[in-house]
Amino acid sequence: MSEKRRMIVHVDMDHFFTAVEEREHPEFKGKPVVAGADPKAGKGRGVVSTCNYEARKFGVRSGMPISKAWQLCPEAVYLPVNYELYARVSNEIMGILRGYSDKFEQWGIDEAFLDITSRVKEYAEAEALARQMKNEIHAKQKLTCSTGVGPNKIIAKVASDFQKPDGLTIVKEEEAEKFLAPLSVRKLPWIGRKTEQKLDALGIKTIGELARYDPTVLTEHFGAMGAQMYLMAHGIDRSEVEERGGIKSLSRELTFEVDTGDFGLVLNNLDRLSEQVHEDVLRHGLFFKTVTVKVRYENFETHTHGKTMPFITNRLQDLKKTAKELTQAYLRPERKIRLIGVRVSSFTSAEKQKTLA
Repeated sequence: MSEKRRMIVHVDMDHFFTAVEEREHPEFKGKPVVAGADPKAGKGRGVVSTCNYEARKFGVRSGMPISKAWQLCPEAVYLPVNYELYARVSNEIMGILRGYSDKFEQWGIDEAFLDITSRVKEYAEAEALARQMKNEIHAKQKLTCSTGVGPNKIIAKVASDFQKPDGLTIVKEEEAEKFLAPLSVRKLPWIGRKTEQKLDALGIKTIGELARYDPTVLTEHFGAMGAQMYLMAHGIDRSEVEERGGIKSLSRELTFEVDTGDFGLVLNNLDRLSEQVHEDVLRHGLFFKTVTVKVRYENFETHTHGKTMPFITNRLQDLKKTAKELTQAYLRPERKIRLIGVRVSSFTSAEKQKTLA
């Protein structure tokens, strides 16, 4: 007897932060809305966490410096990230989705995979179940999501991004390679801008071109990731839908192009790394207690120094202040710095923190 074909659903909430803000503030509807840092007339620091589709029409994107977003769209509504609200809504949505599957895997605050193999017999039933999920989320939360259904997690995730917003895309196993072929390699999970540039240098722009490339050469250039990319391009993914273990730490680091003794430059970049880590903290719905810095000198001598605070926090000012305090001891006039890094750990979730407060 042949094994039953897997059916996986990926659910991705549409512009989640700003969608929640629009729900809470109907007067924002139809206006470009950006959640992130204060733009301060184009001089603000920090980045865009999320923006709605009206803002995206002006070229605003998640991860963009807030100052650039303001230059592109000064008329947008700019809001601070209200993470406790988003975390509460996320938990309610994930509670709805868990009821549709025996195997569930949450990704970040606004995405989830569901293995519905045991719940449906064919793709028509899978489509009906996915539509039911969408309808229940909209009825209970007044929010839309985009959904993909496929034979594995890779296909389902790419499919959910295919018809945004409020989309539902079904990709059967026999259609997978044809579906993927014309899409940009960036549509594959874990392929970021730097990897895209390296693939472009090899003449690879689409997933189809990646699928036709010599896997041996890909492995030479990218190591084990090259073989993984080749399999993904062919729509092959055997990973299971499973509850993920908690995140242990979040970190960012920077290697200077030239070893530097300019400690103003070091501290400015330390602030920028702290902002990036802070964005990751908010995106995952976490509070942290421990901050660690990493300093590597020009001779590659490396030091790490951490501090566990007496309180749980998710505030950027706490992260920046502690990181700077920890770094001061390593700013020595006679020694140039090659690399700096910031890490946070000792986490609790935003929802748990709310119950402890």
